[in-house]
Amino acid sequence: MNTVDAKRVLETALICASQPLAVRELRVLFDDALGADTLKTLLHELQQDWAQRGVELVQVASGWRFQSRPEMREYLDRLHPEKPPRYSRATLETLAIIAYRQPVTRGDIEDIRGVTVNSLIVKQLEDRGWVEVIGHRETVGRPALFATTRQFLDDLGLQSLDQLPVLDDPAGGVNALEVMASAHLQGTLEMEEGIASPPAAGSDGLLGFEPPLQWTLPESRSAEAGLPDEQNGAREGVPEHK
Repeated sequence: MNTVDAKRVLETALICASQPLAVRELRVLFDDALGADTLKTLLHELQQDWAQRGVELVQVASGWRFQSRPEMREYLDRLHPEKPPRYSRATLETLAIIAYRQPVTRGDIEDIRGVTVNSLIVKQLEDRGWVEVIGHRETVGRPALFATTRQFLDDLGLQSLDQLPVLDDPAGGVNALEVMASAHLQGTLEMEEGIASPPAAGSDGLLGFEPPLQWTLPESRSAEAGLPDEQNGAREGVPEHK
């Protein structure tokens, strides 16, 4: 098979796929007749072929996929004006801490945020497929250790955690959230203006997440649900989770 035909096969498979495809999966298209290095070369050539179009070929943690370019979103939103799933500030702060400090326990998150973490917040992130338990800390109670998933990287258009924005203060969960939100990545956490401060009175306090418009994330069962308020005071009397 010549190069042109091979790229046509790759292009067709990637456009029709509902999820990113890894190189090992793409090799199946050619009965393993093409090696991984050859396929990667063809994929990079295909990237260049689409360089001036509204859709781009990108590599994320799980493999390769076609997706809309960020500058096309305002036009595509006119076809699909529905709002993206929205998340509370507390939820995104928790996600940011896990992303930058992983693996962490619930107690670690509470120490950084200074408030008790509602169990439904962690469950919401697990249901969305962004965090998972990867083990347990060998201490009293063996608390669960949380880390982000490949799905989290895919939804932010990242290949690895190394591509997360660098923080001036690695311990700052709020700073982490702001950097993640302002990064020009394929998936963006869209914040209200002035997110460094608590939401203004009358605001719903929710923040929207919009992935690239190449595919549709399943609706989160709890994304719009009202989570019970967290305790806003000091952590007096809160059991230690670490």
